[in-house]
Amino acid sequence: MMLRRRGLFVLALPLAAAMACSSPDPRYYALRVVPGAAAGGGPKVVMVKDIGLASYLDRREIVRSSEGYRLDVMANDWWGEQLSGMLARVLVLELSQRLPQSRVYAESGAINADANAIVAVNIQRLDADRSGTLHLLAQVAIEFNRPKRSAARNFAITKAPPTPDIAGLVAAESDAIAELAEGIAMMLQP
Repeated sequence: MMLRRRGLFVLALPLAAAMACSSPDPRYYALRVVPGAAAGGGPKVVMVKDIGLASYLDRREIVRSSEGYRLDVMANDWWGEQLSGMLARVLVLELSQRLPQSRVYAESGAINADANAIVAVNIQRLDADRSGTLHLLAQVAIEFNRPKRSAARNFAITKAPPTPDIAGLVAAESDAIAELAEGIAMMLQP
């Protein structure tokens, strides 16, 4: 009987430790779609490939900063969905609004059409510096099928968050992604 109690006690220790270290319910955030000016022209069908995301950003918690050789990760502030999928969804919506004559879809969706242009995006940085200014570093490459050509560009976008909290950082990230969408829409012009 004594052995069973000890066994239960040993099994209960990790559970008690986990409960003691658990944090309150996380707060979930999402990037918002920011409207922009519609551009004329653009390919008839545009596919946005799955977003390439720097590994340090590929987590459920929001990364506030990567300055000073350390990550400032918000333990209780989480993305409402996988960041790479959310970035692709927002870019598709923003490009669709900016290119009303184009049909824009995501590679990971159910639609499979013969694309006239394929957009690939690598996000290398999406966090704030010590002063709180957001930095977005991205590489964009586009392959056009008719006529066959390609285009590539690096983007370095900075935004000042409207407030110093996580909601302000996410608002600045939304504005930076909107500026990236405007740049991509310009690259897609004939």
